[in-house]
Amino acid sequence: MTYRTPLLGLLAALPLALPAAAQELPQLRVAFSEDADVMDPTTGRAYVQRVALLNMCESLFDYNSKMQIVPRLALSYEWADAQTLVVKLRPNVSFNDGTPVDAAAVKYSIERHQTFTGSARRGDLGSLTAVEIVDPLTVRFKLKGPDVVFLSQLGVRAGVLVSPTASEAAGKDFGQRPVCAGPYRFLERVAQDRIVLEKVPNYWDGANYHFSRITFRPIADSTVRLANLRAGAIDINMSVPPTLADEVRKDPKLKLYTFDGIGYTGLTVNMGRNNTTPGPFGTDKRIRQAFDLAIDREAIVNVVFNGVHAANAYPVPATSPFFDATLPQPKRDVARAKALMAAAGVKLPFVVPLTVINNPEAVQVAEVMQSMVAEVGFELKLNTMEFVSTLNAADKGDYVGWTVGWTGRPDADGNLRDLLYTGAGTNYVGYKNPEFDTLLDQARSTADMAVRMATYRKIYTMLRDDLPIIYLYSPRWNFGMATKVEGFDPVADGMLRLGGVKFAR
Repeated sequence: MTYRTPLLGLLAALPLALPAAAQELPQLRVAFSEDADVMDPTTGRAYVQRVALLNMCESLFDYNSKMQIVPRLALSYEWADAQTLVVKLRPNVSFNDGTPVDAAAVKYSIERHQTFTGSARRGDLGSLTAVEIVDPLTVRFKLKGPDVVFLSQLGVRAGVLVSPTASEAAGKDFGQRPVCAGPYRFLERVAQDRIVLEKVPNYWDGANYHFSRITFRPIADSTVRLANLRAGAIDINMSVPPTLADEVRKDPKLKLYTFDGIGYTGLTVNMGRNNTTPGPFGTDKRIRQAFDLAIDREAIVNVVFNGVHAANAYPVPATSPFFDATLPQPKRDVARAKALMAAAGVKLPFVVPLTVINNPEAVQVAEVMQSMVAEVGFELKLNTMEFVSTLNAADKGDYVGWTVGWTGRPDADGNLRDLLYTGAGTNYVGYKNPEFDTLLDQARSTADMAVRMATYRKIYTMLRDDLPIIYLYSPRWNFGMATKVEGFDPVADGMLRLGGVKFAR
């Protein structure tokens, strides 16, 4: 279903009563390119959901603009040995319902991420065997073996703490009114219209947060988002397409932040998600290889994105320390692609239904690919739908191909494990490759970068042959803001961290 949010619909913000003290602070309005999924840090999967939750559901740790791990609800940590991480908590912190943030709450939250039905965090915590309470403000994490990635997982959603009191009371409905520890708390949500947060009085870091209320609005159409930014109906547009970037730069009332990302956009293939029976596109890698050879990544980024994004056939960008520049970037080869299709013995045209998110840029990428692969004998049939609907369809295995992005993690493991490790909650491919799993575990077990890179080289080569995900490009972030917004510090994961962000006086 295609939807648009009209300009006037945004200008008519709904007034809600605020405490007198909160009225002294301004409100911030932020636009997304799509709606969030469930507002539960354990089961949520969408980028925009994570952005909203980041400012109300703090993790034990977070990342700064240099992608360094910094404490949040945690105060400090130490490795007692290679398999034991000890974390001390910040004292005198409470969840937004008054429940104390203590070791018991950490144990509850982490075990919830591990065991809750539909958890998307299980893969992040795969090496964890036990969470032990040392004292009210100290927790011990016991691991199966050395894991150099584990600490970083506690800096994303796997490290988010939830109120045990609220979680037990709400059960499976916790995502309807999430209660966490953070500078803002959940106020309301209207699907496909808004998510509203309000400032928490007396939060431990509250002096660093300068808005009484945050309103997030999904607006699928990029031109409508820009119109709202120009009109002052929103203050931040988190998704400015490169084709509209110059319009933001030229507007004296606006400013543009462009910065490198750490993720990818690709074509995810159903190879048996949720025990579905994939067709030839999911079972015969020769067909996927032919598709891969039929596309021109450079042309895609030049035509659709004015060359701003980087054509890339691998899961990490060239700016990542885990990128391997010795591996070749494939070039379009129609003759070889046709030979592979002939070897596969498929009848032409070979139909590939493609699930596409209903924003203009995603549709244009699909249309460019549609034209390219037709020359080899593919008939790409586009099925556009709202973003959360694509997530739900992919979760069921109700798709053949799906163009979607991953915002990325600083370590290469974070761009691979959740998406492709056997049994991972967000392994929408249904990929099951024991050799891949073993290599990924090996790369995680040592801090020696030379050893890790040699292992990732094997992994990247394997993925280029098997193509469970046909990686297309490494995106860059474009955030448009009103000039009055100051204090924003870009972080490569594309999150909107509001600490220090305020309006100029």
